[in-house]
Amino acid sequence: MQRILWLVVAVAFVAGMVIPRDVEPEEECPARDTRVMAPYAVTGYWVMPRADLCVTRRMVEAVHAIGGDTLITFGPRFAAGQDPDFDGCLLDGRPCAEVPGKRIRQVYSYASSEEFGPGLLRCPGIDRRFETGDRVVYRLSLAGSCSDAEHDLVLISTDGDGLGHLMREASAYGMTVFPGLPAAPQRAGKPWEPDLGHLAALNAFTARVLADYGRRFGGLSAFGGMYQSFELAMRSRSGRDPIIELYAAQHKVVAAALPGKKLVVSPYIDARKGRGFPPAQAGEGLADIAATRAGLPMAVAVQDGRGTGKVPVYAPHEAGAEVAPRLVPVVGEVSNAEAYHGSTGDYVGAAARRVPDGVELWVNVEGFEPTPAPGECGRLDPLPPRGRTTKSRLDLQVMAAGPHAAKVISYGWDPFFTCQSRYDTPSLADDIAAGWQQPIIVNAYRKELGGRPGVLVEGHNLRGGTLSFAGVAVRQEWYGRDRLESAWAPYTPAAPWTPVTATNAAGHSSTNPYVLP
Repeated sequence: MQRILWLVVAVAFVAGMVIPRDVEPEEECPARDTRVMAPYAVTGYWVMPRADLCVTRRMVEAVHAIGGDTLITFGPRFAAGQDPDFDGCLLDGRPCAEVPGKRIRQVYSYASSEEFGPGLLRCPGIDRRFETGDRVVYRLSLAGSCSDAEHDLVLISTDGDGLGHLMREASAYGMTVFPGLPAAPQRAGKPWEPDLGHLAALNAFTARVLADYGRRFGGLSAFGGMYQSFELAMRSRSGRDPIIELYAAQHKVVAAALPGKKLVVSPYIDARKGRGFPPAQAGEGLADIAATRAGLPMAVAVQDGRGTGKVPVYAPHEAGAEVAPRLVPVVGEVSNAEAYHGSTGDYVGAAARRVPDGVELWVNVEGFEPTPAPGECGRLDPLPPRGRTTKSRLDLQVMAAGPHAAKVISYGWDPFFTCQSRYDTPSLADDIAAGWQQPIIVNAYRKELGGRPGVLVEGHNLRGGTLSFAGVAVRQEWYGRDRLESAWAPYTPAAPWTPVTATNAAGHSSTNPYVLP
């Protein structure tokens, strides 16, 4: 078991804890510890639902302990065709996809980590819940009427109620969950595009699932809305786009089933020359995505691209510098300007200028490296393999998100924040817990205060202490707090591209300098 999963459990147990009314107390797991002990700037993570309730509790507790208040899951693939795992499935002595007296036009498969409520079953004799081996299986008809002669069927298999556990535990910790919408079938030969020939079936199935969520999770404080699981690039598009068409159709279903709930979308950006697109297109892409929200509140959590190597993190004066060593396997030993159209900050800034009412701009900082280094833990499956990053690198990504991000989240908790190179070495989450008080500057600019010239910085953990300009330490004379913290010191930079770091009253210093133009 990864050490971070035991982080808060090993520290202390809470006696006499008050559990919210919408959460049923459980006796078989260790008591919850709802303290936030190391509030970091990243406040949301992608997680995997787990069938084991106690594992779920430890995971939620560990995320919460370092300031996480938001959990996101991917939706399973709504796949056209019968999965081979169902080939031996029998119901009443017949293959599961056979219904006496009915013609079956199309079979879909859905492998989930949740147990649905009885309201999911509508057609007696056709819709069934049953057990086969160690799995629970649901068979659903998508026909408009149970008496129709022809039916589309969905075969659902589940390994337990992982999503239900996650919802109830998150409610107990005061957190918010965005479960993934059923992901659309992919086009043969073009898996990056949805197969819109199955859109009607997908929408019918989505409506059934969301109606069940409304019944099961409607009273839980953690249920914040839905995550759009089908990925797209946040760029300008010409003419009719199948992914935007999918978004518009599926989001209408969400608006009808769960009015007022928030949609979360996490599009990617790609700055690589020859394969990607320039920053100016990011704003147009955000506007297209926002237009699909069907009146619902939406958060567009743009993937920053650093983990995949699609987008670098560098200051404006570093365009001519060589790319970071961990990006060389992606773009080669060239300069930033030769390899990329721009940096993360350029794309986030362009997107921020096109955020409409009803939409929030979040930033999804990718918590991994493009490839693993020797002896480094990370992810081997699914491909491509990815490596573990550092807390300092993650700080740099938070800085690149700038002051524009209403929220910073990260993909993904397991394995990138929990893996260990050896049993006795810290995970990334352990490093965050140890260094969470280190200041992070996300913005800095010249500002007069009381008629005196100076520099104001914005960010996290800035209170008290000094601001250092190219090694010259100046004591802070003003501090304020809103969505971000702000600190001011009297100083006039003598030259452009002045590096600024902060040391707070607790004695902790920035891991990376912010460069003042």
